[in-house]
Amino acid sequence: MRKGLVLEGGAMRGLFSAGVMDVLMEEGVTFDGVVGVSAGAAFGCNFKSRQQGRALRYNTKYAKDQRYYSLWSWLTTGNLFNAEFAYHTLPDVLDPFDNAAFEQNPTEFHLVATNVLSGKAVYKKIEHGGDCLYEWLRASASMPIASKVVSIEGFQLLDGGIADSIPLRYFQEQGFEQNLVILTQPIGYEKKPMRMMGLVRRLLGKYPVLAEALAQRHEMYNEQLHYVAQEEKKGNTLVICPNDTLPIGRISHDARKMQATYEIGREAAQERLNDIKAFLSRDIG
Repeated sequence: MRKGLVLEGGAMRGLFSAGVMDVLMEEGVTFDGVVGVSAGAAFGCNFKSRQQGRALRYNTKYAKDQRYYSLWSWLTTGNLFNAEFAYHTLPDVLDPFDNAAFEQNPTEFHLVATNVLSGKAVYKKIEHGGDCLYEWLRASASMPIASKVVSIEGFQLLDGGIADSIPLRYFQEQGFEQNLVILTQPIGYEKKPMRMMGLVRRLLGKYPVLAEALAQRHEMYNEQLHYVAQEEKKGNTLVICPNDTLPIGRISHDARKMQATYEIGREAAQERLNDIKAFLSRDIG
């Protein structure tokens, strides 16, 4: 029975997931596959490369560096998270991503992006590190309006969370029957409709289908939360999430809030560690 790790996004809220994953790595917990969306992909790749602490380290170190993510970057390049600095200079030079370890680890790594022309999810299994991985990560994490559309392998892509925020169904379809799902919102959270959709539609005038997907995203997300809860009741899914709303927004330059969010993730993993190990050791077939 294949065991999977499912990671939703949430931008800087993803540091909660990073904290959970670091504890799992310390405890030697492994999976047959990982699927991440947006920040879940950008931080989750470190689980396959076995680089504990990396996601927290580079985010806190470069939190106030305008080359990383800033209004300056958005105004000068069209990307809030600077495409060259964040997705090439940083993993290649400043805080190297271990591409060799990523490729040698047999754990599968999948991510989700959104096709801006169809509004549908595009799923990608990544087997090699380097620029191809980095560009797919960028596509998965590129927020609409705050980022330029990413063109890769014939697709025009943006944030995977628009089309599939919690890809549990996808992973089940890939044969991962037993899944640990890490969410970045507490139990009982319900996503509300996106504000200022009139303005969003104007700004995304070239991509009306994408704008409509954003308008309906809250319905998709809330349905996925319901599905995850149903699957957990069946016993084939285990959910780890914060007990309360995290002390950080999607975007933050506050290293202290980043550290606090990461520590909440670590605490959540430590509190549920026995449950996690028992779940993964159980044959639910």
